[in-house]
Order: sequence, then structure tokens, then C-alpha cells
Amino acid sequence: MRTALITLLAFAAGVLVMLWLPHHSTLPFVTADSQSSGSAAADSRGNEPATSSSADADADDNNDADWPSSGPSPEQVIYAQPKMVADALAKLTPRIAGKPNLYLVTFAGDGGEDVFRNEAEYASQLFSQRFGATAHSLVLENNPDTLSAHPLASWSNLESALDGVAKAMKPDQDILMLYVTSHGDEDHNLLVDMDPLPLDQIGAPDLAGILAKHPFKWKVLVISACYSGGFVPPLHNPGTLVITAARTDRSSFGCGSDSDATYFGKAWLVDALNQTPDFITAFKQASGEINQWEQRDKLTPSEPQINIGSGIADQLALWRKGFTPGPMVPFKPAVPSSASTAAANQ
Repeated sequence: MRTALITLLAFAAGVLVMLWLPHHSTLPFVTADSQSSGSAAADSRGNEPATSSSADADADDNNDADWPSSGPSPEQVIYAQPKMVADALAKLTPRIAGKPNLYLVTFAGDGGEDVFRNEAEYASQLFSQRFGATAHSLVLENNPDTLSAHPLASWSNLESALDGVAKAMKPDQDILMLYVTSHGDEDHNLLVDMDPLPLDQIGAPDLAGILAKHPFKWKVLVISACYSGGFVPPLHNPGTLVITAARTDRSSFGCGSDSDATYFGKAWLVDALNQTPDFITAFKQASGEINQWEQRDKLTPSEPQINIGSGIADQLALWRKGFTPGPMVPFKPAVPSSASTAAANQ
């Protein structure tokens, strides 16, 4: 029954792509480099943001700028998603019995900049190589170079991935970690974009609702985006650690085509977690490092946020007792293909 339903949904999605393509418009999200504010994305699934006719015209000229000239078509990508998520779940390493395990899902929302792909893929490599056999990872990302390698970072795929992870783990013992990296706007919406696919945007209440459907007792939720402090109130719960790259009314920094990692991604993932497996200690180190960089660059402080729900610090400490950290994992950003580089420069 589920297989038939997935097939039907995939067919419907393909039809929607064809109907939608002539009318697609882009969302003017805030970027950390410009600090310019844009209109809000949809605050719930299925609602589209209001755009002017002139914006629609501009978007029609550029909506496929990031799509590779070779490789799968948009329709082929849409149809492939259920199988790609199932394959990624099947590749999760086996759960280690008798210990808390940690399941990492990375979500790189914006397909227009490699910086988000770099962080998502590096987080997966870091946890797999440094934190032992009790760490398992799955990558969801939007990037023109990885359309055949990783499932899309989309609302539907996130739900499907969490469904699969919940079945693989012991939800009352194991820890879900969700690392989200993308642009964010002042209304606390994440940019989910792989033009020309019509992907739903995810706001703070949306993400809370997605997580509430799953039986995860222990969660670590990391949101690396501008204005991501707005995710703290809806995500705050017992057993949950929430870490964000900025406070509710501040930009974070370091994205853009000239960057390999955001300030937060470099400070927390690359620098701090290569020194300590303690996420809370790593946050303190990363916050100080980010503040130094912002002072150097004369930027308004982003003020990363942390919210520690009851019990999660003890459960993370119990997880850390189950492994000896491995050596530091070097950060090697992806090298874009010539096709995607040309597209990005159009």
C-alpha cells in the first residue's frame, strides 16, 4: 500500500513540476553577506509567498541557472527521491547494542551555494570518522553536482528520513541529531531551494511539527542560518539541545560563493568538534571564535544561541562514554564541476 502511494505521489509531483515551471518565482531570502532583508517565505506547507509580477519575470529568466546541463532532468530527480531516501537509509551503519547511539541527519537547504553542501557532507564525515561506530549519518542536500548522489533536502525527504531513522534506532535511548544549514529570513523561515524544483519552504513552527510526529526522546538540533535564534522557542523541549548560529534578530556570516564554510560551520564543526566531542563545550569555544572574527571584520555580532533541555546533557555524556574520539578530520571543501561553476556565474 505504501509503495503504491509513494508511486502515485511521485507521479503527481512530476505533473506539478510540468505545470509549475512556467510560473516559478524565487524567494528573496537574506544572505549573510549582504544582510539585506527579503520577503518572507511560506510559513506553512502549501502556501506560496506573494511576489510582484516584475519579480516573477526576473525569476523566469533565472530559475534554472543552477541546474546542470548534463545529468538527470528535474522530472527524473523528482521520481528518484523515494528510492534515493530508501537507499540512504539502507546504508546506515548497524546500531551498536548496549550503548546510546547517535543518528545524524544533515540538511543543506540552498542549492545555489556550495558552502551549505560542504558543511553537510563534512559533518557526516566528521561524525563517522571521529565519533566511532555509535555515530551514524545520512545526508540530504540540494546541489547541482550531487543530484544523483544524495537525496534532496526537502520537506518530504526530511520526513521520510526521520521515519527511517526512527525505525533503525531505539528512540528512548538513542539521540537524533539534525544539522540544518541554509539561508534564513527575519520571519524564521529556511530557504529550501533547488531551482527549478518547487520545494516547500520550512519555517520554525514547521520544523517543530515535523519533529513532533516522531518518537525521538533525545534530540540535538543545530540550525546554521541567519535569524536562526527564532527556532529556539518552538524547538525547546525536555531532552532537546538546540544550537543556532545567530540570535533571533541577527544575521550569521560566512556564506556566499567565495566561502568554503560559514563562520558557524567552521567554528563549531571544523575547529571545536575536532578538539572535543562535547557539543556544549564546543559551542562555547565556537562562540568565542566567531566573536573574534566578527570584531575583526567589523560586523554586528551574530550571538549564537544555545538552549539545553532537561536530561540531554547527561544522555550525551553517556553517549560519549561509548567511544574514544578518533583523530582530527581535515576539512576538504567540494570542488564544483565546471558545469555547475558556469551555471553559478550566469
